[in-house]
Amino acid sequence: MRVFFIGFGQAGGKVVDMFIEQDKKSGMNSFRGIVVNTARTDLMGLKNIELKDRILIGQTVVKGHGVGTDNVTGARIAADEIDSIINSIDTRGTHDVDAFVIVAGLGGGTGSGGSPVLARHLKRIYREPVYVLGLLPAPEEGRLYTYNAARSLSTLVNEADNVFVFDNSAWKNEGESVKTAYSRLNDEIVRRFGVLFRAGEVSKAGVGEMVVDSSEIINTLRGGGISSVGYAVTEVVSDRTKQKRGFFGGLKESFSKKEKAEEVLMGEDKSAKVIALVRRAMLGRLTLPCDYSTAERALVLVAGNPNEMDRKGVEKAKSWVEENIAGVEVRGGDYPVDSNYIAAVVVLATIGEAPRVRELFEIAKETKEDVIRSKEKRASMFDDQDIDPLFE
Repeated sequence: MRVFFIGFGQAGGKVVDMFIEQDKKSGMNSFRGIVVNTARTDLMGLKNIELKDRILIGQTVVKGHGVGTDNVTGARIAADEIDSIINSIDTRGTHDVDAFVIVAGLGGGTGSGGSPVLARHLKRIYREPVYVLGLLPAPEEGRLYTYNAARSLSTLVNEADNVFVFDNSAWKNEGESVKTAYSRLNDEIVRRFGVLFRAGEVSKAGVGEMVVDSSEIINTLRGGGISSVGYAVTEVVSDRTKQKRGFFGGLKESFSKKEKAEEVLMGEDKSAKVIALVRRAMLGRLTLPCDYSTAERALVLVAGNPNEMDRKGVEKAKSWVEENIAGVEVRGGDYPVDSNYIAAVVVLATIGEAPRVRELFEIAKETKEDVIRSKEKRASMFDDQDIDPLFE
């Protein structure tokens, strides 16, 4: 799948920078992208995005210092400078693109405000689908971040073709600050979506028996709303294991020694291995914790060593997923990659129930009411004061 990434804001820019890094290491050249920000320092801190693809907006308003957590200003700046953003996308080339993916942290200002504006304009101009990978702030980041995220997410579901949600709070370790967790969380994001968005591309290992091409992904996501992604990976025992880490080793692994020991394939039936891996992907930690049984559609992708692939296993795994979701549309296939790992990705599309999202909107509603009361209280201090103002 040929994906054009647009990183909007600080968080989105860092993630897209990592996608491009992973793409360079794989040698696949499936990804291209630009990064948009109102803060000059955030753009300068990137490592893999070319300078010409780092777009600074809002210079006349915030002079390169960013909008902070003001996503209303972020949206206004994006709307005012949308032509320059679209021009940068066109210059980079869109003739062979299968989809646009906007990546943004939803709790801040630039990405939270600008990504819905960009999604609307991309859909008006291009025929390709426009997806958003939105990162939810953890509750301890503050109620303002939660309020921003709720406003942004509620707008995005109406503007984008589908919104993948990654919940920072679900992935942060106990006692770990969000700031120190960012790098690890970004690794998790890029690993999962890197496998998904490369589906259908021809690798050195050849073409799969059941190819998942871009149309399969697009049809899975066509229902809109929000989606969550599950992922599981296991190591293949072979003479090459210690010599080569392959496709899934492009980024540092996040497994503990205990987890790695549990992951190793021990010569089970290939079909059983695939089914077990898909089950772990769906029942394990999702990008957005949700009631998976409310998903309207799903996609199962098994990627990795072609010698460990099994068509029967993929078909049975698809049937198992279909039995456990609300809908009946489950697509799937394999993606052979020269690697010592096998990974399963399960996309749960158009989810009907996610407690974290409900909590997000409840906190946002309370925050809005508190802000209104605070403004009314401040205003009452100056009511009926018989003092002439300095000027009218």
